[in-house]
Amino acid sequence: MSQKFPRLFFILLAVLFALNLLQASFTELIYDEAYYWYYAQDMAWGYFDHPSMVAFLIKLSSLLFDGELGVRFMSCVLSAGTYVLLWLLTDNPKKKDYVIHFFLLVFSFTLMNAYGFLTLPDTSLLFFTALFLWLYKRFLKIEDTVATIGLGLVMAALMYSKYHAVLVILFVFASNYKLIFNKKAWLAVILALICYTPHFVWLYQNDFVSITFHLYERPNQAYSFDEFTLGYFLNIVAIIGLLFYWIYGALFKFKVTDKFSKALVYLVYGVLIFFFISSFNRRVQAQWAIVITIPLAIIAFNRLLENAKSRKWMYRIGMVSLVLLMYARAWMIYQPLFPMLFETHGNKEWVNDLKTKSGGVPVIFENSYRRSSMYEFYSDVPAISLNNFMYRKNQYSIDGSEERVRGKKVLYISKYKKSGDISYMHLDSTVFHGIFMDDFQSYRRLKCIVEKPETGIQYSLKVYNPYPFDVPLDQLKYTISYSNEHKQVKQMRSLKVNPVSRQESLLKSKDTINYTFELPLSQMENPSYFRIGIAENNLPPGLNGKPIKIE
Repeated sequence: MSQKFPRLFFILLAVLFALNLLQASFTELIYDEAYYWYYAQDMAWGYFDHPSMVAFLIKLSSLLFDGELGVRFMSCVLSAGTYVLLWLLTDNPKKKDYVIHFFLLVFSFTLMNAYGFLTLPDTSLLFFTALFLWLYKRFLKIEDTVATIGLGLVMAALMYSKYHAVLVILFVFASNYKLIFNKKAWLAVILALICYTPHFVWLYQNDFVSITFHLYERPNQAYSFDEFTLGYFLNIVAIIGLLFYWIYGALFKFKVTDKFSKALVYLVYGVLIFFFISSFNRRVQAQWAIVITIPLAIIAFNRLLENAKSRKWMYRIGMVSLVLLMYARAWMIYQPLFPMLFETHGNKEWVNDLKTKSGGVPVIFENSYRRSSMYEFYSDVPAISLNNFMYRKNQYSIDGSEERVRGKKVLYISKYKKSGDISYMHLDSTVFHGIFMDDFQSYRRLKCIVEKPETGIQYSLKVYNPYPFDVPLDQLKYTISYSNEHKQVKQMRSLKVNPVSRQESLLKSKDTINYTFELPLSQMENPSYFRIGIAENNLPPGLNGKPIKIE
C-alpha cells in the first residue's frame, strides 16, 4: 500500500476528509438535499425523479449522525474514495513527486469539489464512475471472476445513482467493440441487470412514472441559442473551473495508447457530443455532464506529469482556485462574506418563523417540493407539497404524503395569495401567505384516463379511485388546462363531464367511473396539448391526467 500511496497522500486526504466533514456539519442543506432526505424517510427501490442510491446514502448517514452531517457523511466518505481511485488510475511513476499538484488539480474541479460534502445523485455517480473505470482497467488485464463480478455490481450501482449512468457504461463499452464477443463481459452485464431488477419492478408498479415524466411530460421552452446551446458550453466550462483551459487542452493533446486510454476519450467525447445534441432540444443542466470530470482528471494529471509548462500553470491556477473555492465554502456557511444569497442561507430562520406562526400544525406548500422538504427537515413537523396544474409532478404526487395530513388542521401556504391568516418572509425578502384549514381533504391521486374519439368530438374519460376509501363525487370539479407545444400551461377552463350511466354519489374505492366530454373552446391560438384536472374542496385543480396531444 505504501508503494502506491506516499505518506503525503494520506496526510492531504485526511485533511480534505476533515474539511469536508466540517463543511457538511456547518453548512445548511440545499433544497435538493432536503428533498432527497425526504426520500430517505421511506426507503424504496425508486423515486419519482431518481433511482434509490441517494436515499440509501442518506439513510446510512442518518444511522451515524444527526442534522446536516446525518445527510452528508457518506458523501464525504465517497469523495475521499474518489480521490483514491483517481490516484490508482494514474500509472505514471512520477506521480509520487507531485502529490500536492494532484490534490490541487482535483480540488479545482468545481462541482466535484461541491459533491465532496453535498449529497446529490451525482455524488455517488462520480465515485462509481471512478470505481467502474478502475475495475474496467483491471478487467482488461485480468479477466477473472473478481473483475467480472465487480463490474456487474458497480454497473448496477451506477444505474442506481442516476439514469445518466447509462452513458458511462455505453461509451466505455463502445470504445472496445470486442466486448460483444466476450462471455465474461456479458456475465457482468447480466449480473448488473439482475441487481437492477428491483428498480425495474418499481418502475413497472409505478407506471414508469420517472421515464414518462423525463421523456414526455417535463415542460420545456422554445429553443434559444443563448440559453440552450451557448448555456451548454458555459456549463462544461463551469463544471471544470479556472483550470478549464489547461484541462481541455490536455484532452485535445491526449494520445490514445491502449484500450483503457481509448475508453477515457470515448467517455469524454461521447458525453460531450450527446449533451451538445440535446442542447438543441432542451436546456442542459451543468451537472448532467459531470461524469466527464473523472476521465478528464486522469488525462489532465498525466499531462501535468509529462509537461513542465502545463505543470507550472496548473499549479499556479490551482492555488488561485484553492483560495477562491475555500472562500466560497466559507460563504456557503456565513452569507455576509459575499453580497449574494444561496440556498444554504437563512433556511433555519424562515422555518423557525413559520413554525412559530403555524402553531406547529402540519404545513402544505402549494407547488413546492423544495420548501416542504426543507421545512420538515428543520422543523420536524409534517409537511407536503400539493401540486396543481401550474406545476409538475414529483415524489409527493406518487407517495402517501396526503394521508399524513388528511383530516387534520393544516396551514396551506401559497405564493399566489396576496393575503392570509399568516405571512412569513424568506431571506431574499419574498413574502408568502398561508391560511388555516380544518379537516383537510384532497384527492390528488385520482387518475383521469382520456380516450380520443375515433369519430366525432366526444372524448371518453375514465376516473379511477386508487384510495382505500370512497370519494364523494359532489366534492369534485373537473377542469381542463391548455398548453403550448412545450407543455407550458397557458389557460385553464372548467370542464363539463357527462356520466355514461346513472350518476352515483360516491366513487368507490379501487373503482372507475365513466364520462364523456367535449373540448371547450380555448382562448389560446392553436393549443398543442390539454390535460384534465380535478379541483376538490375549492383547491386548485391537480395533475390528474396526462398531457394529451391535440390533433
